[in-house]
Amino acid sequence: MARQQFDKLDLKILNMLSSNARKPFLEIARECNVSGAAIHQRIQKLIAAGIIKGFESLINPSSVGYDTCAYIGFFLNDPSRFPEIVEELHKIPEVVECHFTTGKYDIFIKVYTHSNEGLLNFIHTKLQPIGVGRTETIISFKEEFRRQVPIITEEA
Repeated sequence: MARQQFDKLDLKILNMLSSNARKPFLEIARECNVSGAAIHQRIQKLIAAGIIKGFESLINPSSVGYDTCAYIGFFLNDPSRFPEIVEELHKIPEVVECHFTTGKYDIFIKVYTHSNEGLLNFIHTKLQPIGVGRTETIISFKEEFRRQVPIITEEA
């Protein structure tokens, strides 16, 4: 995707939404000194351009029983199978992120399971059957923070 050019209003809107995706459009409009309709149109433009990919609610995984977070790197036996492997990974609900990477791994994923034993079972029953080749797993003890990419405005 080509890099987009933003004016001050676009940047201010993106900055507000990245810190609180549930902020009402009218509140954004008041803070930006423009009409609610103008904010609505700008946000629709940002969505249509693919800049805003969506709005989400972040759920604490451990509060719904997912106590193990792991990152798994794949060494594909046949790199030409990349699209097929990604399609299969997309079907597995525990896989919450999937990246095509440079360096050591061909594919790098983030998964949540209910336990370490569940992670072992996940690897044996869900990953091995799709023929991903060799894997390396890193277990995360605790997520310290997560944030959106910074939106730099002239006022910041």
